[in-house]
Amino acid sequence: MNAGSAAEDRFAPEEHAGGYPGVGRVLVVVPTYNEADNLPVIADRVRRAVPPVEILVVDDNSPDGTGAVADRLAREDPGVHVLHRAGKQGLGAAYVAGFGWAAERGYDAVVEMDADGSHAPEELPRLLDAARDADVVIGSRWTSGGQVVNWPWHRQLLSRGGNLYTRVALGMPLSDATGGFRVYRVPALARLDLDSVASQGYSFQVELSWRAHRAGLRTVEVPITFAERERGTSKMSPVIIGEALWRVTLWSVTDRRVAPGRGRRDGVGDERVRWP
Repeated sequence: MNAGSAAEDRFAPEEHAGGYPGVGRVLVVVPTYNEADNLPVIADRVRRAVPPVEILVVDDNSPDGTGAVADRLAREDPGVHVLHRAGKQGLGAAYVAGFGWAAERGYDAVVEMDADGSHAPEELPRLLDAARDADVVIGSRWTSGGQVVNWPWHRQLLSRGGNLYTRVALGMPLSDATGGFRVYRVPALARLDLDSVASQGYSFQVELSWRAHRAGLRTVEVPITFAERERGTSKMSPVIIGEALWRVTLWSVTDRRVAPGRGRRDGVGDERVRWP
């Protein structure tokens, strides 16, 4: 696939080789399960919008042939890579696997991005620009300037309510702790003890936000426009929502039981450790 000339003109040849200016080598991690129709579109948009970044498709043995589509894209574009997994193991596990793949290969930053088009690759440069001075950047639907397109009122109410509950329960000053369009600096991920993360779905995003907050990482929110998928079926379910609610409640209760002044409670210290 060929990147668009307008985007290409933004980056000098040496910046392609050295990655995104001010950030370094960037890997966009895209978990997939039955996204054969969406994947070629989103991969092409990423490569057009930000030619210096690379893509890692983490496919959980999709029955619809998404893995084969990813392999074809990788053959056509050296900036696309594929990590095949044996079966559907959940969003959180897919991202942790992708983060480890990036760390082992010397990338400087990783991006979380959905395969369904709800996260616009054309907005990625703004998130990467913010990552020059941050450890974590969250593309936020609910901060000032953010918006959601084509969501029914009950989905918006659920998301806003869930984020409000999370903010109050965990004491995090974030408008969109459940947002899944993110940039992490790889050295920052090394401070989050990812091997102990068991959350999936929304709760995975909340848990990493919470761990980053407790570790003292610099987290910033950048407003984005979130659009409901046009093709395929949403993976959202009552089970995913329920997991997020009970995990946030559990974390909140656990935190309050810890004596004041004890410090960080997740084994994360100031010293950066090697990971994975």
